[in-house]
Amino acid sequence: MTTTHSITEVELTDAHIVVEWSDGHVSVYDPREVRINCGCAQCVEEWSRRKLLDPATVPADIRAEDYLMVGKYAVQFLWSDAHFTGIYTFETLRRLCDCEECRVARG
Repeated sequence: MTTTHSITEVELTDAHIVVEWSDGHVSVYDPREVRINCGCAQCVEEWSRRKLLDPATVPADIRAEDYLMVGKYAVQFLWSDAHFTGIYTFETLRRLCDCEECRVARG
């Protein structure tokens, strides 16, 4: 699912990352699922795209402590495990939304 929607607001709590989109959609993410899907070079091998991050090493209670908007296309989170190099494009975040509406739209 390709999206051209932008993010209008991000809220970080201990239990969730809440993203409001320009089309009015609201995505509620489990921080651990977002962290496990980091695509940076520390977490994914650049050429083969093989995952380097072992999900078992990501704490169940991980949280996003802060974030930065990266241009008009992505978000970078500062994680409670001190990881901060991953950039999540808007398209990636929308794809990670696990609500019923997004699951149906993905087919």
